[in-house]
Amino acid sequence: MSAETLLSRLDKVRRTGPGRWVARCPAHDDRGPSLSVRELEDGRALLKCFAGCTVHEVVQAVGLSLSDLFPEKLSNEAHAIKGERRPFPAADVLRCIAFEALVVLTAGAALLAGQPFSDADRARLVVAVGRIQAALDAGGLTHG
Repeated sequence: MSAETLLSRLDKVRRTGPGRWVARCPAHDDRGPSLSVRELEDGRALLKCFAGCTVHEVVQAVGLSLSDLFPEKLSNEAHAIKGERRPFPAADVLRCIAFEALVVLTAGAALLAGQPFSDADRARLVVAVGRIQAALDAGGLTHG
């Protein structure tokens, strides 16, 4: 399978570079593109949902299996392939967290304006911060 098969089953797909895309994650109620897809030169497809969905949840949500992320010739030899040290470039990571940064900005502006936060607002802010931290981890960046 090529990444094209996976991408054809996703919503709001946008190319971010050669062999790289972002899209809405099908495994959760995604408002902004939190799923990063990268196709390696050998045909393997790498996925990262910055909201925390597992690869298994993502492929299952579109009716595929984990083996579909590997070209047929590599499926039998997948154990011999070395993993990527940093499979997602920092630019892709930043594109995936742009929406979460807007959530944090909105929360900060409301706080400065003296507007009270509801429990739902606080919970959403915690989710945004968690997604940003996950994105930094995926990009091989440190956060403190």
